[in-house]
Amino acid sequence: MTGNTQRRENRDLSVELRPASQVMRLQRMGTFHQSRLSFMRVLLRRLKRQGWTFDRPIWRIDDKGVGVATYRACGPNRNYTLVAFAHDLPPEKRSDRVIADAWDATFTLFDGDPTEEDIERLSNNVPLQEAGRISDSELSLSRANRSVRLFEYVIDKLSKGKQPDLEVIEPVGYLMRTTAVYGSGKFGAADRDKWADREEFRSSFQPELLSVWFTRSFTLDLAEHLAQVQSPDTAVEMDPDIRRRFGVGNSTGLGMAPFLMNHPALIHAWINARETGLARVRAISKANNNDVAAFLNLFSRAKINAHDWRSEHPIQVEKLAALRADMDLLEAYLNDNSLDGKMPWDALYKWAEENMSLEGQEQLVSLLIDAHPELVDDLPSTMHADESMLFSINGQASVRDLKNQIMENYGWAVEADFEARDAIARVWYVSEEKLEPRMGERFKEPIEPYEQPLAPARDAAAAYHCLAGWDDSDTVAAFLLKHPEHRHIVRRAQMAAKLPYAEIQDNTIAADMLPIDLLRCKLSFFGATKFDPRSDRWVRITMYQGAPFPDELAAMDPDDLAYPPLEAS
Repeated sequence: MTGNTQRRENRDLSVELRPASQVMRLQRMGTFHQSRLSFMRVLLRRLKRQGWTFDRPIWRIDDKGVGVATYRACGPNRNYTLVAFAHDLPPEKRSDRVIADAWDATFTLFDGDPTEEDIERLSNNVPLQEAGRISDSELSLSRANRSVRLFEYVIDKLSKGKQPDLEVIEPVGYLMRTTAVYGSGKFGAADRDKWADREEFRSSFQPELLSVWFTRSFTLDLAEHLAQVQSPDTAVEMDPDIRRRFGVGNSTGLGMAPFLMNHPALIHAWINARETGLARVRAISKANNNDVAAFLNLFSRAKINAHDWRSEHPIQVEKLAALRADMDLLEAYLNDNSLDGKMPWDALYKWAEENMSLEGQEQLVSLLIDAHPELVDDLPSTMHADESMLFSINGQASVRDLKNQIMENYGWAVEADFEARDAIARVWYVSEEKLEPRMGERFKEPIEPYEQPLAPARDAAAAYHCLAGWDDSDTVAAFLLKHPEHRHIVRRAQMAAKLPYAEIQDNTIAADMLPIDLLRCKLSFFGATKFDPRSDRWVRITMYQGAPFPDELAAMDPDDLAYPPLEAS
């Protein structure tokens, strides 16, 4: 029996998916790790499988590092081009805050091959970002700032004919960090409907992530260019293995956090795919030798990653200490226990639940998924949702059914005390200046009149208590006719009844709620690594660290590069 045949037969075994009451808690969601289901890795696998080619048609960057460059992806049916503008930014204007109005570099992803007229038009708008205007010929808009010390260090090393030191690179992991990557119609960009059905974008945030992948190439090309300018007689290009250890940084704040609450059907699709992958692996009756070897290799490399991962924020410092201890525990377990028994992956996971922190448990989940590509690589095709299909409320449903749905998915909230100030301490609202989500303190700021419906736990409890005076045989339509203020939570309750991972099982306006948990969850599905919170409301991450560059993709497995190489230990 071949390994593939064995794995297909093993998929007939059943292991239940972890319940939403366990998975959809913010404390656990805030420890998710990237995996081969993450969208960056899905994108690169697809580009490689479809035989895309890449080039750099334009490089008009002067000796000061100012100018324009383009990076093109050529596929079976169409092309895409990143148009990158490099700027001479005074140090005092360099800021990661959303209110910044100047950056070291600005970018847009063009749908096709831009003409010189297009580039001229974009040069007058893209550097302005929100203050400019792009068109439906552009799929994304973004900007980035240099990580100044590391950028200058790399230029200095290369200009002297030397390679940068990995011990200096790894703690940061990028030469530039983006401060926003906009798409889906923002600031004039193409609406999602224009490109969502294209085969190359059949997953979430694919145009934006293609833009970031090209941005990574631009940052390294720019550093090598400036090193050559600084010392043309001695400068060298970067060694490919070292070059690959640079990703793209990102600073992400509250603007991203409400996404998980605003897109319950999509979030269910993401989480359900991940949980299905884990259940399939746990259901394997006997481990294949190749899969064991793959897992052990990934574990060793993930241990290096845990050691290299740095943060100064107390929350993440504590998580990293737990993760490193977990990796030592896991190593001891693997040394003392073979993986040739019955359902070894299930036994390993159950042991982890009893002995490892949430950070370590979720790292193990990603490693189990990564070690079994044949069992999980069909799942990205399920990680999308037609949210309009579930938007209509079933008004003919009975009040009894609605009560049961609320208790099944929000029972813990119904029993909570939302009269307590700590339970309703926060308010989600949209800032007038930037039109982006923000979170304030209900009892300290006059913002309650502007509150957004991003507290499903509180609202579900209110709806349930309001239903107490209604007969079980009454219809939902009759109830909502009298109480239209509950329409949004009734819709969510009916949706959650069909999609168990659609709703966060925590109070999103509590005094002790950490928005960085929301950010971590979403960014893990992007494929981000090295989460480094700067407060409880914004975080820095690294994207594409270790991934192949465009000229390497055809000859390399992008998934094999997701963790540091063993040689880096």
